[in-house]
Amino acid sequence: MIVTLGDRTYPVDIGAGVRGTLPDVVARLGARRAVIVSARPSEVVPDPGVPTLRLAARDGEADKSLANVEALCSQFAGFGLTRSDVVISCGGGTTTDVVGLAAALYHRGTPVVHLPTSLLAQVDASVGGKTAVNLPAGKNLVGAYWQPSAVLCDTELLATLPRREWVNGYGEIARAHFIGAPDLLGRPVAEQIAASVALKAGIVARDERDTNLRHILNYGHTLGHALERVTDYAMRHGEAVAVGTVFAGRLAGTLGRIEADQVAEHLEVVRGYGLPSALPTGIDLDALIAVMRLDKKSVGTGLTFVLTGQDGPQLVGDIDETHVRATLADMPRSATS
Repeated sequence: MIVTLGDRTYPVDIGAGVRGTLPDVVARLGARRAVIVSARPSEVVPDPGVPTLRLAARDGEADKSLANVEALCSQFAGFGLTRSDVVISCGGGTTTDVVGLAAALYHRGTPVVHLPTSLLAQVDASVGGKTAVNLPAGKNLVGAYWQPSAVLCDTELLATLPRREWVNGYGEIARAHFIGAPDLLGRPVAEQIAASVALKAGIVARDERDTNLRHILNYGHTLGHALERVTDYAMRHGEAVAVGTVFAGRLAGTLGRIEADQVAEHLEVVRGYGLPSALPTGIDLDALIAVMRLDKKSVGTGLTFVLTGQDGPQLVGDIDETHVRATLADMPRSATS
């Protein structure tokens, strides 16, 4: 599969064992040395065929910080990495985000290859060139667009994922149902990944820098990101996006954008993937709304969400807080989120 972006075009290879092509990818890039930043055991990443510095990483929002990006760049410099060399990430979405941003900033742009090892990273985080880290005020508030040179989605690496990591990835697959993906429920995982990546690749090719169309990829994410932040990331990204997707359907119904059967479809799809659909018990609505106001998509004085309607999903701004609060208050609650 190809993400078509002119001179920034790159392949996304999906399948069992594709990480074994890494030396060929590095050779194609002409890199003379490499830095591998991996949250997985060293044997997961093949020898890239050039002198290599291997650095340990940890997946998780706690490490998604500017301090971690600075530390990586310092180690790149100590190794003598040049902008003609390559950085290789191996891990989940946090690792691809942090390493991608470090590569974007080091020498104002050094080639990066992603080897995503979680379902979430393979269906979404590793593709599209968005890199970012968090601030105390909110998620992904500091970042850059930096397209990878290649993405290797090796499905063998998913075999040992715990159930919660599968749930985390399925949150993104479920929301894709409402932005143009075919019905993927029950399909083989490689097909689910390929369809999700194809959808995203087509959108990114038409709107690389989020000026319009690409906003729809954030379906369910405005509330989702706020839930992550307010729960101090006790809710994982895909879990929170699943709840955000149900909320997006309810809010669209509240605003008269869709009919009751389409509102119900949001809940049916999310539950079909075994995903959470309720707000955590005791969640502070004021805190949620305050965080959502800081969302990077926000425009105008009201709140901003990606919502579906007669013309499909689109960014809808200046939504009165009264409607948002009422819809949140009407959401079911769950002690297990």
